[in-house]
Amino acid sequence: MKDSCSAVSTLLEKYFDQEVTDGEKIFVEGHLQDCPACRDTLGSMEEIRTFIRVPVEEAVQKEEFPWVWQKIEKEIRLPERPSWWQTLWSLENLRPLFQRRIWIPALTAIAVLLFVTTQFLIKQTPSYSDPSVVEYVESDAYNVMVYESEKSNATVIWLFEAPEQNSLTS
Repeated sequence: MKDSCSAVSTLLEKYFDQEVTDGEKIFVEGHLQDCPACRDTLGSMEEIRTFIRVPVEEAVQKEEFPWVWQKIEKEIRLPERPSWWQTLWSLENLRPLFQRRIWIPALTAIAVLLFVTTQFLIKQTPSYSDPSVVEYVESDAYNVMVYESEKSNATVIWLFEAPEQNSLTS
C-alpha cells in the first residue's frame, strides 16, 4: 500500500487541479477509495483552497474593475509622438541659450580637454629595444623554434611534432 501512496502523492496535486490524464484520474480515484491517508491529504488541499478563496472573493466584490481597467489602459497606452511642427517649435525655445554666449566657454573647455587627451592617446610608445633572435628548424619528424633574448638571457624552445603525412597511392 505504501508504494501505491507514493505513486499517488506525485499525482495528487495534479488531480486536485484537474490536470491529470484519464488514466491517471482512474488510478488516483481507485486509490482514494481504499486509502484514508490520501483522502485526508486531498481534504487538506480543499481546506487550503477554501481558506484562500474566501478573502479573494471578498476583495473581488469590493473592487471596482472598470476603474482598474482604465488605470491599466492609461499605463499601456503609447505616448503620442510630437508633430514636426512641435519639434521645430521646441528647438525655437533653445534660441536664448545661443544668444547669451554661454556656449563659448563650454566649447573652449571641450576643445582644451580634447587637445590634452589627444596628446596622451597619440603618444608614441617606444619599440622594444631588447635584441632577440628567433630560429626555426624543420625536419621530417619535428619542427623546432628557438627564441633567445640577449638582454634578459632567456631562451625559449618550442618543439612541434610534424603532422602525419597521408600518402595516397594511385
